[in-house]
Amino acid sequence: MPRKMDLSVKNIDEFISRYPKNVQAILQKIRKTVRQVCPDAQEKISYGIPTFTFHGNLVHFSAYASHIGFYPGSSPILALKDDLAGYETSKGTIRFPIDKPIPYDLITKLTKLAVERNLERKH
Repeated sequence: MPRKMDLSVKNIDEFISRYPKNVQAILQKIRKTVRQVCPDAQEKISYGIPTFTFHGNLVHFSAYASHIGFYPGSSPILALKDDLAGYETSKGTIRFPIDKPIPYDLITKLTKLAVERNLERKH
């Protein structure tokens, strides 16, 4: 499993393909979840990890040895701090343990808040 930022990755498909099948499935489901919330979001690799943009950076995500990193920015994390109480968080980061069920419903909520934030910034 990749351990450091790989700036040679060209797209999200290539990024995901570098992980074991079980992790690939999680990453693809996160990708699908974000896409369902914001079908108009664009995909790119930024900071060496998958990124969705919609009127600016929307969310980033990645996989590590023991967790999935999801990066919606600080405001969605603050808004859902009670829902995130069981997860390790920092300013713009949430770590979902890879050996526990991934809370895709929470990823949906976080992404919706990120979309709202970006639309408000646009005006």
